[in-house]
Amino acid sequence: MSRIGKKPVQLPQGVTASVDGQTVTAKGPKGELKFVVNNEVLVTMENGEIAVQPRDQSKDARSKWGMSRTQIVNILTGVKDGFEKKLEITGVGYRAALQGKNLQLALGFSHDVVYQTPEGITITVPKPTEIVVNGINKQQVGQVAAEIREYRGPEPYKGKGVRYAGEKIVRKEGKKK
Repeated sequence: MSRIGKKPVQLPQGVTASVDGQTVTAKGPKGELKFVVNNEVLVTMENGEIAVQPRDQSKDARSKWGMSRTQIVNILTGVKDGFEKKLEITGVGYRAALQGKNLQLALGFSHDVVYQTPEGITITVPKPTEIVVNGINKQQVGQVAAEIREYRGPEPYKGKGVRYAGEKIVRKEGKKK
């Protein structure tokens, strides 16, 4: 049994939501998002709460029950507050800068890496060694942050590269004489 799926989802202040069949639509101050729930899960809205139930007691339906509720919570949070991921750049000469809407990264290659910002995502660079990715879709924010990190992930010997803020890098010992 899903413990998280049993709890109904409360609508946050300033957010309106509607359930049309298997589609949950949320509108808020930051924008509008939709989520199509799997057919094995039943979604209903009563008294300003969205309830999620499995259609039957099959393993497949029960496994999608809690995930569907979490996705609904994510779209409600996204249209109200949005999501943010911070990245840190470590290394001599490694830096980031905004070039119009695109992110320009100097990561020790012979050329600068230019990352084109997708629609619905805002990237800011408060410091040359810090990148902040904002958006209303949690999956998209995480995907963009992962793509930026992928250009030069942190290496274990000196810790140089792009990492998430607060990420702990397990360091290795170098060669011994």
